Amino acid sequence: MIYGAMKFSIGGSLKLAFRPWVEGLENIPAEGPAILASNHLSFSDSFFLPAVLDRKVTFIAKAEYFTTPGVKGRLTAAFFKGVGQLPVDRSGGRGAGEAAIRAGIEVIEGGGLFGIYPEGTRSPDGRLYRGKPGGLARVALATGAPVIPVAMIDTEKIQPPGKIVPKLMRPGIRIGKPLDFSRYHGMDGDRFILRSVTDEVMYEIMKLSGQEYVDIYATAAKRQIAEAEKAAKEAVKAEIAAREESGA
Repeated sequence: MIYGAMKFSIGGSLKLAFRPWVEGLENIPAEGPAILASNHLSFSDSFFLPAVLDRKVTFIAKAEYFTTPGVKGRLTAAFFKGVGQLPVDRSGGRGAGEAAIRAGIEVIEGGGLFGIYPEGTRSPDGRLYRGKPGGLARVALATGAPVIPVAMIDTEKIQPPGKIVPKLMRPGIRIGKPLDFSRYHGMDGDRFILRSVTDEVMYEIMKLSGQEYVDIYATAAKRQIAEAEKAAKEAVKAEIAAREESGA
């Protein structure tokens, strides 16, 4: 009931304000389990995709969103529960990866749609990064559920980092044909199979999105960007200090 109310209010508002275009809705099964594997450009991806689907899709979110104390914390928890997000406890031995896999398997075993971002984090620059072979492939091979590639288009342009007011423009969503990995069922312990499955899914996402593909993890790219920005700031400080010293 809460999900339905949130979908009607938030989803309806998103569709009315931004008018997202969609291709390939016929590839979403009317019933039964499936994994929706999407690129990740914006925080809003987890809202635009459910808004255009008739069925409920469940994503995962860090547990802190559900446990923060105070009025704001309770409101945040209610919001994420309302839009179908599942809390993931990252305190386990292998962290968020294992928690995400367990959550995904539970959703699939319940006959639902499980949404996951194989890149593991948002793209720092709009390009498509290497998929992590853990969550997506292991859930697919452990359950036998079909994997449906999804491409979010231009969602990062609606509210770029640092912008408070979103830009009113039409994002897009392309939904590909289901991928069947049943031939690998039960082989979720083979890291070469996991890599192969993940790469096949990422290739389909690349074709749908038209993004440039970068064969490194997005987390590594973010570290490189942060280090470059830090080095640039330090260089500027050093240059200023040198000028001050020479002018003294």
